[in-house]
Amino acid sequence: MKIAVLGASGRAGSEITREAAARGHEVLAIARNPEKIATGERITAATGDASDPASLAALIAGSDAVISALHFDVPAETLLSAIREAGVPRLLVTGGAASLEVAPGKRLIDTPDFPEEWKTFAMGGITFLGALRQVDDVDWTFFSPAALIFEGPRTGSYRSGGDELVTDEAGESKISFADYAIAMVDELEAHKHSRERFTAAY
Repeated sequence: MKIAVLGASGRAGSEITREAAARGHEVLAIARNPEKIATGERITAATGDASDPASLAALIAGSDAVISALHFDVPAETLLSAIREAGVPRLLVTGGAASLEVAPGKRLIDTPDFPEEWKTFAMGGITFLGALRQVDDVDWTFFSPAALIFEGPRTGSYRSGGDELVTDEAGESKISFADYAIAMVDELEAHKHSRERFTAAY
């Protein structure tokens, strides 16, 4: 497939870019600072600004899918506008864990231990997911990861879920950036969560 990765210079974006290219996909890796993008076979770096839908649409036209690893300072409608204009059939979004349920009707962000300083950023992801859930003309997928994403080994092993936080036997929810990227590219290829949110953790 021909894939465009937005935010390809960040930690998640760079891992997703490498993982997709390693599996034989042609990756257009887009960032405001393309010199920070991982280099390699089947990776083409490009300068792009997702806050400008018209110029982004021109960049991503012809892609089979767009994977957004952007922060949520770009509203969903802005990104969707570019997707529609470019005629790209799929959008996959790296989201946050804050809106995952830890108990029926209780989200992670609502728990007492959720850091106050993370809430503004977390609400950006929650708002973005809410906007996607109103969309029926774009085939979207929202990936809420584990509560903790860390620099660690590529194990190729994880457990997936839907709207509930996935935890291990110790009650921890975590995944390495490398395995996070595997989960995202697995979804790209398997296409199991059309217009749905999914999660993955150890």
